Amino acid sequence: MVFSSLVFIFLFLPVCLLGYYILPGKFKNLFLLAASLSFYIWGEAQNSFVMLISILANFFFASMLEKPDELAPKTTITLAVVFNLGLLVYFKYSNFLLELAGMPAAEKITLPLGISFFTFHALSYVIDVYRKSSQSQKSIVNLGLYITNFPQLVAGPIVRYPEISQQLTERKHSFKKIATGLKRFIIGLAKKVLIANNLAGAVDYIFAQNIAEAGFLISWITIITYAMQIYFDFSGYSDMAVGLGKMFGFDFPENFNYPYISKSIKEFWRRWHISLSSWFRDYLYIPLGGNKKGNLRTYFNLITVFLLCGLWHGPNWTFIVWGGWHGAFLILERTSYGNVIERLPSLVKHSYSIIIICIGWVFFRSDSLNIALSYLKNMFTPEFSVNENYFIPFRDTDFIIAFIAGLIFSTPVIKNMLQLRKIKIFRESENLRTTADFAGVSVLIILLVLSMLSLIAGTYNPFIYFRF
Repeated sequence: MVFSSLVFIFLFLPVCLLGYYILPGKFKNLFLLAASLSFYIWGEAQNSFVMLISILANFFFASMLEKPDELAPKTTITLAVVFNLGLLVYFKYSNFLLELAGMPAAEKITLPLGISFFTFHALSYVIDVYRKSSQSQKSIVNLGLYITNFPQLVAGPIVRYPEISQQLTERKHSFKKIATGLKRFIIGLAKKVLIANNLAGAVDYIFAQNIAEAGFLISWITIITYAMQIYFDFSGYSDMAVGLGKMFGFDFPENFNYPYISKSIKEFWRRWHISLSSWFRDYLYIPLGGNKKGNLRTYFNLITVFLLCGLWHGPNWTFIVWGGWHGAFLILERTSYGNVIERLPSLVKHSYSIIIICIGWVFFRSDSLNIALSYLKNMFTPEFSVNENYFIPFRDTDFIIAFIAGLIFSTPVIKNMLQLRKIKIFRESENLRTTADFAGVSVLIILLVLSMLSLIAGTYNPFIYFRF
């Protein structure tokens, strides 16, 4: 079950909201935990025991961390980290490791939905208890809710325990917050259904063909399309997650901040999948020494973090190379190369960033390194004739509208327009404010109706990050 499904929107969510707000406060977390487990089991019944084991084990580890007389904290945290990473490695990377060893794959191992995300939630919890930046959770219901909370369970944002520990017991509910959450959910739904889904068909079509024959123009158009598809797919999910969280009283961290306006790769990672990059920074990069132990150690730390960031996305060399590609440019930008980039005109810096990002997306989208290298060869072999068969999906009206919308909404143009409400003429004119409010509500209704019509038509709908 995904957020952008009719079952979720018209059955699961209304039932959850009704039950949640009918029940008294002391039962809300228990109800939401039951709803979250139901949500997970609906989509992943086979491996649901993995998450339950994770909850119980991490509840135990955190409790032991506050009993140093029974077991040394360093021993406990080592066991906790080994356990959590062991689960992740077994279910996600076993076949990859077996392949590296030249052994046959273990066919019975299936990937639990969202394991990369709920493992990082669990690790955040036990590590922060070990660091004494948080106290252990005395209620297994509350800990279970933190790890399984369905709005952010299977594809983030990755919520660190200190960010939400107080909200597990004290959070504010109001009609205004529900309305804000609903608005955010509709925006995310539209980004996913009306833009990402309508771009996905063209990308899938090209990657299903013989890449070597795609040509220069088609290759660039396709990877730019994919850059927008993955952004609107993932940021749309994150918007829906943040909106759902608000409906139930939670304030989740933001995950995206217009990454494609970046003028460096460093800036890109401050704007893209913010909860993941900050997780790696706080729980890996800084513990490795960060940038405090000289340039060589800093470069080693950066490339290590980004190779592991790539591997986190999936057991494939394409993801590892994608991570290494970004890590390499983050290192270069810390050298004199970065000073050269910084002195370039703004348009050139932006173009540089987009080109580097798009090259990275080639590896991310490709099923193998051979496909990625073949694709890159097309991108850097100028040849302007177009194979008509490859151009078919780009003529579709829905694609063209989604592509133009993607170019516009991947920038903060609408956000900047909304800032006009803060100027003096708006503050002093009730009619202007009323008109603007009416226009805003009308746009949301139109987006919701169009999204529903698209879902009813049964178009492409899976989320890219669900496989991670």
